[in-house]
Amino acid sequence: MADAPIHTATVPLVPLPAPTLLPALVAEAIGTFGIVFAGCGAIMVNQLSHGQITHVGVGVVFGLIVTAMIYATGHLSGAHLNPAVTLGFAVVRHFPLQRLFAYWLAQFSGAVVAASLLRLLLGNVAQGGATLPSGSAWQAFGFEVILTFCLMFVIMAVATDSRAVGQAAALAIGATVGLEALFAGPISGASMNPARSFAPALLSGTWTAQWVYLTAPFLGAVLAAFTYSWLRLASTESKDNHA
Repeated sequence: MADAPIHTATVPLVPLPAPTLLPALVAEAIGTFGIVFAGCGAIMVNQLSHGQITHVGVGVVFGLIVTAMIYATGHLSGAHLNPAVTLGFAVVRHFPLQRLFAYWLAQFSGAVVAASLLRLLLGNVAQGGATLPSGSAWQAFGFEVILTFCLMFVIMAVATDSRAVGQAAALAIGATVGLEALFAGPISGASMNPARSFAPALLSGTWTAQWVYLTAPFLGAVLAAFTYSWLRLASTESKDNHA
């Protein structure tokens, strides 16, 4: 999520002042840590328990942990918790570009710490929860672009547009993550988050088709950010013309 912007019918959206940097970075690291520890942990425990969690359970875990971490860190950092989301916000000027790499460092660091602890506690199980395509790499690439586009589109709607912003934003975003994990997880892993994919790949040494998960989410997020920004501007201009 991002800070709610100031909005009127005739004045362009202007983001509120960015959160203080150090607390924001710590919050991003903790939030991303939570997503990887719970989500990838669920995948690993599912294998260790011979399927007791199930694929549906894993999807639900990802949706719930994203929801919880957004509620916990949204007021501290904007709760991006995903390098692709941060890039999407930055390219449409809802996030200071000069903070982009600092947020990326915090997000990837939190993810790597989580994957390291999972490896220490559970061993090298299920490739640490790494995302892998079930078919071709290009099929997974297409899925990841579309999945991340849909996720970022929802985020832009509930986190940057005052007409939709509300306390339910975290629920909408978490539900989107869970939904996409449920139906697309068996095809591409439904990562939508480069940090979530990179960390278990690094700790388990699983690099098969990892280029997909380090490129497709960025592309999907940027396309969605520009698309929603255009739609918001077009709808505002339409209202002004009919006023």
